[in-house]
Amino acid sequence: MNENLFASFTTPTMMGLPIVILIILFPSILFPSPNRLINNRLISIQQWLIQLTSKQMLSIHNYKGQTWALMLMSLILFIGSTNLLGLLPHSFTPTTQLSMNLGMAIPLWAGTVITGFRHKTKASLAHFLPQGTPLLLIPMLVIIETISLFIQPMALAVRLTANITAGHLLIHLIGGATLVLMDISTATASITFTILILLTILEFAVALIQAYVFTLLVSLYLHDNT
Repeated sequence: MNENLFASFTTPTMMGLPIVILIILFPSILFPSPNRLINNRLISIQQWLIQLTSKQMLSIHNYKGQTWALMLMSLILFIGSTNLLGLLPHSFTPTTQLSMNLGMAIPLWAGTVITGFRHKTKASLAHFLPQGTPLLLIPMLVIIETISLFIQPMALAVRLTANITAGHLLIHLIGGATLVLMDISTATASITFTILILLTILEFAVALIQAYVFTLLVSLYLHDNT
């Protein structure tokens, strides 16, 4: 138990060089491009899930919003696959790094905001000042709405980082406790091991849910600006 609790969150290196880029590119291998007339079961299931998700997520968008379909589907596949791969032993989860999540959230948020100011300038500016606001509250309300706008990408990144990091820490702590209790009490160790298995199953669900929530919020930001 002398291992650093946050050792699994440090950027992995090989021969002194960071290999996080290779880890980020690795999930693309899991989604091969179909090159046959009749697809196998795996690719058929992947295509069915992608079509189902895209249909549900893009149903609220107009034509301009639907042009982001490839971006949104690539985003949910990337986040979901990296979250799942991070649950493997001796692996690394890029989405536990706040810098990476900010690197995804800020450009996507900025793209939706710029799209809104470009195509719906009056409606975008109207969000800063709701109709019927008293004159005395106008400066304060504009400041509050501006802060709430600029905090959106931070909320996206922090939500994803916190949920993935918390789950990994719980698995690490309960797994370490199980190893210690094996020499003390077998019954107690079996209980903690059962909790560990249930928590791992829950983390698989959280990995997919967080990918969906991140992409859904980006989709809602896009819907408000198109």
